[in-house]
Amino acid sequence: MQKNAYLCMTKASIIGASGYSGAELLRLLAARSDVRVERLLAGTSAGKRVDELYPEFAGRVDLSFESLDAQNFDGTDVAFVCLPSGEAMQVVPQLLHSVGRVIDLSGDFRLPCAQDYENYYPFKHVAPHLLGTAVYGLPELNKLSIATAQLTANPGCYPTGVILALLPALKNDAISPRGIVINSLSGTSGAGRTASFEMSFTEVHDNVRAYKVGNHQHLPEIQSVLGRATGKDISVSFVPHLVPMNRGIYTTIHADIVAELTENDLYEMYIQYYEQAPFVRIRKQIPQVKDVVRTNYCDIGLTLEKRTNRLIVISVIDNLVKGAAGQAVQNMNIMFGLPEQCGLL
Repeated sequence: MQKNAYLCMTKASIIGASGYSGAELLRLLAARSDVRVERLLAGTSAGKRVDELYPEFAGRVDLSFESLDAQNFDGTDVAFVCLPSGEAMQVVPQLLHSVGRVIDLSGDFRLPCAQDYENYYPFKHVAPHLLGTAVYGLPELNKLSIATAQLTANPGCYPTGVILALLPALKNDAISPRGIVINSLSGTSGAGRTASFEMSFTEVHDNVRAYKVGNHQHLPEIQSVLGRATGKDISVSFVPHLVPMNRGIYTTIHADIVAELTENDLYEMYIQYYEQAPFVRIRKQIPQVKDVVRTNYCDIGLTLEKRTNRLIVISVIDNLVKGAAGQAVQNMNIMFGLPEQCGLL
């Protein structure tokens, strides 16, 4: 039965709550009067008070992190899983027996084929039977399916900006599905909270670095989701970059135009496609990361490059909000019959 936010309280638990995505989820949920966060589970932070690790929650959240070994989720309406990829698949099958709705923020249930995990992730999938039942949680694409899903696979941060930027043009046969070039620049919070030499200040500051060129784990997600959504054989080249900022993803896409369209035609196409999408904004100006930081918006700008007959699409998101926690809350709202914008504006 769907819940009405104004009549009853939705009880939530966050598993893997001590990382950046978990903390962002807690920030969004703690501000709501219709949601009660009951349990926060973490690994090395188990036993610590939340405000010890994140002082911003002092006086707002009176909870401590529990061990990941905790099993009892009786009474939890929705569980958010913020564990690293490879760990979530160990937990989600058990959760589904005791929790009404599960939203997984890892990459463990986004791909349709178990073989893709062996090719792009360093592990073998241990719950392949769930890959066909998980709903890909991009609200602008799968809102109706999300509404009835028990398991929703929250999209990756890079794929969110890429897929939203390409869907209208591909579905309207405006661009070729082959040879699409994607360059994305991400802030350092996308790598998670675990300390590493590559993420240290001296390595990141005053620097830009490409990584996982040609074999990033989000590549099959981008191609498979766009392929299923459009019925086309999608081929993209995707290169992610790390840049010295905390939050945000800036994506630039180049695609060959295959239809007789003006730039105004393209703008109208995108505006019409996202007419019912409250968190996608089509901009006449070139989008900037600073316009979406700490929001659930995806801003998209278009340029028709007549010299090469190519469409250039630029999208910007906050990787921790629309690229993770905010989109998870948007999915929760849909699952419980609430307006998408609840707690996100």
